[in-house]
Amino acid sequence: MVAALDTLTATFSWRSSGVPKVPSVITIWFWVIKILCTTVGESCADWLNENLGLGLANTAYVMSAVFVVAFLVQFFATRYIALLYWLVVVLISTTGTLITDNLTDNVGVEGWVCVVVFSGLLAVSFLAWYLVEGTLSIHSIYTHRREFFYWLVVLFTFALGTAAGDLIAEKLGLGYWETLLVFVAIIAAIAVAYFALKVNAVLAFWLTYIMSRPLGASLGDLLASPKDEGGAGLGPGVTSAIFLSVILVVVVFLSVTKKDVDGTSAKPVMPDHAAAAEAQAPIATQSRVGV
Repeated sequence: MVAALDTLTATFSWRSSGVPKVPSVITIWFWVIKILCTTVGESCADWLNENLGLGLANTAYVMSAVFVVAFLVQFFATRYIALLYWLVVVLISTTGTLITDNLTDNVGVEGWVCVVVFSGLLAVSFLAWYLVEGTLSIHSIYTHRREFFYWLVVLFTFALGTAAGDLIAEKLGLGYWETLLVFVAIIAAIAVAYFALKVNAVLAFWLTYIMSRPLGASLGDLLASPKDEGGAGLGPGVTSAIFLSVILVVVVFLSVTKKDVDGTSAKPVMPDHAAAAEAQAPIATQSRVGV
């Protein structure tokens, strides 16, 4: 019993551990799961809305509550746990989709308004994160405050991606295939800018992260939508089941091989006394970690 309690205490704590809480090595596997998660977020949100019988607004409330619980578990974990991290990504993807759908379908907010509002919120979140921490790098997520900024930004990227994807595919009448190809081309352009033109790595990462959301959403709509609407006709349930299964297989693979962590990710990035000092110091006087 004591040993089990000690293990639990070592895994979850309200104190910052100084250990990275997100993947420390960004490989092709990161982007594969990210796109799979965005696709699941789109199809799973549609399936839940159609089958729970709670209505769009109540479904959004329920999934928001589930997300908050998973987020708190992730937030107070003392290290990166692949299965937990990606569970939160799936839930935040689904929740972000439901929030946007609720705004456009129930509240009557125009799609372009959602795009503008979520773009503004995302920009403000990035600015606040940088002004407070001095970096937007995913490799710097080893304190609770930085992790909070990280997940706030991720939430707005998913909400924005849903709004942008729906606006282009449905409101502008471009179609699912065409919308998918548009975002594939944008991500390809970012990759060329990064590898050939040496664009800043942090900028390239976040641009790709943002654009992968509408790409995954368009893929989800393409697979789940009826054939007479230009889709593959799989339905949201089958699409979600297929992609969730693939996500699980890849996450288990990463958990076993540790290909998404480096040799130092299990060690504190800064000494415990430095972490405590940073947590207690005023924002304006705290040390900053470069990008």
